[in-house]
Amino acid sequence: MKTTYTPPFSAYMLVISTAVMVAATAFQFKVGDEIGWQLPPTNDSEFYVYWASINRFQIGDSLSFEYKNDSVLMVEKWDYYHCNSSDPILGFNNGKGVIKLNRAGAFYFISGFSDHCRNGQRLLVRVMLPHDLIVASPPQSTADDAPSPSFTNDGAPLPVTAPVVFFPMAAIVEMLLISHPLN
Repeated sequence: MKTTYTPPFSAYMLVISTAVMVAATAFQFKVGDEIGWQLPPTNDSEFYVYWASINRFQIGDSLSFEYKNDSVLMVEKWDYYHCNSSDPILGFNNGKGVIKLNRAGAFYFISGFSDHCRNGQRLLVRVMLPHDLIVASPPQSTADDAPSPSFTNDGAPLPVTAPVVFFPMAAIVEMLLISHPLN
């Protein structure tokens, strides 16, 4: 006879509450990491494009710009693409500036020196929509379009109607729900 261990409901709640805390944590990103905010090397004008692409920004995060003999300007989209520094939304020229990302969407930053901007010292940050804690129910299906059950290594069928959870610890929660359903 095979016995299985079903963790108590509190174990599920611990995993879910940990995921909520991870998802709710705001981060401060140092723009450019080690090099900070400066004119990129001659052969690396896409440095800040790449830096932004490897980071994920959420509402509540902030950007820390650290620089010497330069400035950082938050500008509109047109000004970003044309390196126009004449009408910034916000600007810093004291060596450090921190900007809180308070909404979803695009934020545009350029150097106050137009030649620096034209040579790659500009940053476009896209802040993700808040979706980390959405729990979606599976669609209702009829017998004709119902999926075939998946099977574990021991041949026992896995439930195919487990909820889909979208947040950083989704894999752990899904694993717990599939291996030990709550019903």
